[in-house]
Amino acid sequence: MTRPATPPQHPSAHLYVAIKTSITEAVREGRLKPGDRVPSEAELVARFGVSRMTANRALRELQSAGLLERRAGVGSFVAEPRPMGHMIEIRNIAEEVRDRGHAYRARVITNTAEKANAETAPLLEVAPGTRLFRSVIVHHEEEFPIQLEERLVLAAIAPDYGEVDFTRTTPNEYLTGIAPIERVEHRVRAAMPDEPTRALLGLDAGEPVLRLTRQTWSGGRLVSHAWLTHPASRFELSASFAMD
Repeated sequence: MTRPATPPQHPSAHLYVAIKTSITEAVREGRLKPGDRVPSEAELVARFGVSRMTANRALRELQSAGLLERRAGVGSFVAEPRPMGHMIEIRNIAEEVRDRGHAYRARVITNTAEKANAETAPLLEVAPGTRLFRSVIVHHEEEFPIQLEERLVLAAIAPDYGEVDFTRTTPNEYLTGIAPIERVEHRVRAAMPDEPTRALLGLDAGEPVLRLTRQTWSGGRLVSHAWLTHPASRFELSASFAMD
């Protein structure tokens, strides 16, 4: 593994800056490349003669700046350029990942039928008791989870949804094939994730997420209500349009 060079000693108050500078320069000069593991906290402590707290601060700040990707229990890695999700154009996330030259995989947490209740019925504009499907899927780019997708789908429009193998296709791809989208609404907000979401996305404590709520219509009916949650440090959303 290529390692950043140890820089000259800095005053103790700025030792974490020395660590940040060393890693940043190694990335800029190509000695560390996207996906490469960087020295652990323990390795930085030994190399720079700093406290564990100082090493942790340096790595945390590099993560906040988007330079590093930290995985609990695994280590810190040079981050890939942040994926961009398209808010206006509804794209298949598997295609987006593959277009970036990376491997895509999905982990299906659940895909089951249920009856709409007082909470979920209004989300699809149906009466309580209406048959729905609920799927929860974690989408990965290489080994990193980049999106947690929780989706409610109207069973009357997609009666076979619960039988679909979503490790081989995505809900977006399947639904647009049987119910072409005629209208879509988005809402995006920053949020702090709950513990289950944090665990599924491999997030550190205190790391925020971007949560996109998406509703889609087909044939004059609301077909799907989805919550798409992305680690804020690994993802950004973009949209562009022309003014007439």
